[in-house]
Amino acid sequence: MMVDGARLEMALRTRIIVTRDGSITKPLDAAAATASRDSLAKTLYTRLFDWLVSKINHSIGQDPESNNFIGVLDIYGFESFKSNSFEQFCINLANEKLQQHFNQHVFKMEQEVNLNTPDPELCTPNPEPCTLHSKP
Repeated sequence: MMVDGARLEMALRTRIIVTRDGSITKPLDAAAATASRDSLAKTLYTRLFDWLVSKINHSIGQDPESNNFIGVLDIYGFESFKSNSFEQFCINLANEKLQQHFNQHVFKMEQEVNLNTPDPELCTPNPEPCTLHSKP
């Protein structure tokens, strides 16, 4: 970030109150210092994300005045916001990971149940994963 480490540490661990008589430097407790650090990290990642999207748009020749944008296609469809933020991207990624985990778990359970089912209408006997068929 090209900042002096001691100044950054001081900024994250203290609060400066400016009065008409001068300024007062007050140390922050651990929770407040952690919140300052986390806030800085979120701001940095958000600005990095915005910069990256801008660079990608520029490299693909997108006109800044264009209504086209980089969107994220997830399980629920395209997110269509005026501006997709880094935070929204992280939420979408977490949702996708949860959905993937859920699908793998459920389909594996269904496959195990159907592989152990003697009814030939429910499961085709072949070395490939079980194929489910509906009963009439």
